Amino acid sequence: MKILKYFIPFLLLCIQCTKESKKAIQPAIIPIPEYQEVKKGSFVFSSGTHVTGDSEVSIVINYFNTYVATNLNIKPNANNETNTITFLIDNEIKNDEEYHLSITENNIQIKSKTAKGAFYGVQTLLQLVPTKNDSKEIAIQCLEIKDKPEFAYRGMHLDVARHMFSVSFIKKYIDVIASLKYNTFHWHLTEDQGWRIEIKKYPKLQEIAAFRDETLIGHYNDQPQKFDGKRYGGYYTQEEIKEIVKYASERFVEIIPEIEMPGHSQAAIAAYPKLGCTGEKVEVAKKWGVFSEVYCPSETTFKFLEDVIDEVIELFPGKYIHIGGDETPKTNWKNSTFCQELIKEKNLKDEHGLQSYFIKRMEKYINSKGKQIIGWDEILEGGLAPNATVMSWRGTEGAVKAAKEHHNVILTPLSHCYFDYYQSENENEPLAIGGFLPLEKVYSFNPIPEELTQEESKYVLGAQGNIWTEYIKTPEKVEYMAFPRAVALAEVLWSKPEHRNFENFENRLEIFHEQLKSKKVNFANHLHEIEGDLSKNENDELVYSLESASKKSVIRYTLDGTTPSITSDVYKTPILIDKTTHIKAASFDTEKQVSSLFTTKVKLHKAVGKKISLNVEPHRSYNAGGKQALINGISGSDKRYGDKEWLGFSGDDVKITIDLDTLTSINSIKMRFHNGNGQWIYAPENINIVFDNKAKHKYEIKNDSLLVNFTTNFDAIETKTIQIEIPNYGIIPEGRQGGGFNAWTFIDEIIIE
Repeated sequence: MKILKYFIPFLLLCIQCTKESKKAIQPAIIPIPEYQEVKKGSFVFSSGTHVTGDSEVSIVINYFNTYVATNLNIKPNANNETNTITFLIDNEIKNDEEYHLSITENNIQIKSKTAKGAFYGVQTLLQLVPTKNDSKEIAIQCLEIKDKPEFAYRGMHLDVARHMFSVSFIKKYIDVIASLKYNTFHWHLTEDQGWRIEIKKYPKLQEIAAFRDETLIGHYNDQPQKFDGKRYGGYYTQEEIKEIVKYASERFVEIIPEIEMPGHSQAAIAAYPKLGCTGEKVEVAKKWGVFSEVYCPSETTFKFLEDVIDEVIELFPGKYIHIGGDETPKTNWKNSTFCQELIKEKNLKDEHGLQSYFIKRMEKYINSKGKQIIGWDEILEGGLAPNATVMSWRGTEGAVKAAKEHHNVILTPLSHCYFDYYQSENENEPLAIGGFLPLEKVYSFNPIPEELTQEESKYVLGAQGNIWTEYIKTPEKVEYMAFPRAVALAEVLWSKPEHRNFENFENRLEIFHEQLKSKKVNFANHLHEIEGDLSKNENDELVYSLESASKKSVIRYTLDGTTPSITSDVYKTPILIDKTTHIKAASFDTEKQVSSLFTTKVKLHKAVGKKISLNVEPHRSYNAGGKQALINGISGSDKRYGDKEWLGFSGDDVKITIDLDTLTSINSIKMRFHNGNGQWIYAPENINIVFDNKAKHKYEIKNDSLLVNFTTNFDAIETKTIQIEIPNYGIIPEGRQGGGFNAWTFIDEIIIE
């Protein structure tokens, strides 16, 4: 069998087959298979086709027959031995999720060890047929595929606590991720802002915890905060949950329910105040963030949670229960006489030890019921529970620590897997929590941290994409934020690294859009979006380059402030920047604009293109533009702190030195800092500036807005070097998001005039 060279654009390999099978769709499969050989000819699928197979895969045969009848208007029912689709169990195949797909002119055969493998073979097969069909026959390209996943855990997450979604939409979401060969749906069911699962023993969870009085309007960082004044909420009944679990199981998707503890529990405490440390009445949270109301580790609380878990286990037959464990402020525990006495009684070191005690106790109970726990990486604090799986979200550090302790880990770092982040540099993108996670960055994700040895890497089960819904109110927006980033992650988790290539993926994704359209998915399409970059050419001149991911469109641009049109100049070579320049550009096909408008302003100031050094490197997740981004004349986004113009530093005091080459007269320095406290980002309280290693000038910073602008004007001086010292804010106070952890510092353009 010929193994395709996947780093060559895949579609070009199929040109040789077009004459023999004009009607057949040429393969552009996502996730890309491990082995694939395209052959001459095609199989003709019609109502005259005989579909048969081993009894072990009857559920998959029924799924296939229902799908083609509903979507392709073909009902195969003939007993035709010369035109068959056959599903076979093959015990020689070792992996439960592996399948072998063989398509000849007379037969389609899917071999697998289990029905699950057969299901994934069907998902591949369905990408080889049209999404719409008006004829009585469909030609399917002849080929051979042998395929299996790279990672055992391939998950997508959905938060239904901040905003809730219908049963029908949950089913649709499961359908789409199953078609991408995801095998896990992480269902985030409880939060400070709402409890979404019926627990019959505790009716107040439905009556009180499931509803909040009103909801925050706009972004958490907006000041003053405003609310809509409308009661919001609901919950899934146990019968609805059973229905969804059954629906998912028929698509070989395991649902992992998340019941948050000990933090993110204000909704439950609102229903039953005795579960908190103060016993005082609280309301279901109506804005986002982290709250000091957390479960008190009392016998009353443990009895409540054990009862809840008992009902949850009856609904979810899978292996895991996710118990959260993240963002647990310790303020109420520190102030609680009961908690302090418990720390002494159990010989715990501190409140982190108390959290470890809490998690370990709940793990022991859940293990006794035949289940395993998953927790966010904070469960490492104070000592990890014996059998816990760690879901590493704040980065990869938690995964590395857990794997080195021989615990299973699932990667879901914000840098690559938080699909509630912005995905485009277009300023008209819908409101998001912040950050910046474009498609290419998702695709570049390596779930195996480089710090792990080959032996330690065996503890990495896989990874997951997360959809947090503070700023996602509708099913349409869930889809817009999830897809196609979930498509990219699906390939990362299924396909071997050596078979993956982003340009090749984009070619296939453009074809795969038809699959998403057929499922009525409101996906984002940024394939024709434009990116820009400032650099120096061979003559040491500043130039600005434009590029589109798609090679099928033409970039047209203007420099006079007008919006480009089909008649504007075609971009061919980098644009010379010899003065402050306002660039507008868009991608066009032969008739119309196919991208959003790209716009940037390159402001020439005295530091642009000069030398710059830092005492510490930006965090690798927020260093896309490199240190030169601080003096390239381009300001970062007002919305996205994660784009390449913002540099992010975690807990570091930053010292920036700018070398102007020669003595230069200056009279002004301007800087900008991000101050998104909800994302653990804090502007500095002061900075120091030194000219030519002389006296240090200290300036106070008024950090009372989301974007903090600093300007200092002074009488003109001559200097060759400018040193700017930016102290980190320090430890985030308890009770705030990220409380107890180092604050981030995000720095934008430094303008010297």
